[in-house]
Amino acid sequence: MERYFDVELNEIKKKLLLMGGSVESQLQDVLQALTERNVDLAIRVVENDLMINMLDLEIDEACLRLLALYHPRAGDLRFITTTMKISTELERMSDLAENIAERVIELNEEPQLKPYIDIPRMAEWTSRMVKECLDAFVNRDAELALKVCRDDGFVDGLTEQLFRELVSFMLEDSRTIARATRLTFIGKYYERIADHATNIAELVVYMVEGKIIRHVTVQK
Repeated sequence: MERYFDVELNEIKKKLLLMGGSVESQLQDVLQALTERNVDLAIRVVENDLMINMLDLEIDEACLRLLALYHPRAGDLRFITTTMKISTELERMSDLAENIAERVIELNEEPQLKPYIDIPRMAEWTSRMVKECLDAFVNRDAELALKVCRDDGFVDGLTEQLFRELVSFMLEDSRTIARATRLTFIGKYYERIADHATNIAELVVYMVEGKIIRHVTVQK
């Protein structure tokens, strides 16, 4: 029975990493869709969200089965409960990538408002946070997880900067309001993705060290 438990645990981990890799691909594709004004790629991002939703359900069911059958303790219990929460965070990231893709499709119906500089920078920083929080999970690296928590403040700063710039566009020319609003939404979606990466990083710290650091300011 113990051997079956370990096999199932490994399968759950594989599915979570597949889910994480798929979310990373979603983020790469949606940024490319934005910068290249590629509607087909944006549509693909929307369609791929369904597969990530299915993985989330499969991981939840597998984790609940292990909890019911084996009543794991200590480290294994933390791993299973953390995995369930991480899969939820990844599913929400995918939803946000889908939201960005929908705004990209709408933006491509009109001329581009401005050169995309801040948003790609924000997207690249956010994508790195997602990669690093998943690396921290795989390697049980609490220090890397804490770095991800600290990096969230940079994305928050970029979001505020983007918002101020877009407000100035709207004030100067009312014809830009619809496009500027959609870009504001995209910036907010990236900020929320970074928040979810931070949540995963906090879960990794809990999994590795048994410490709950939610709602605690991480020192630089």
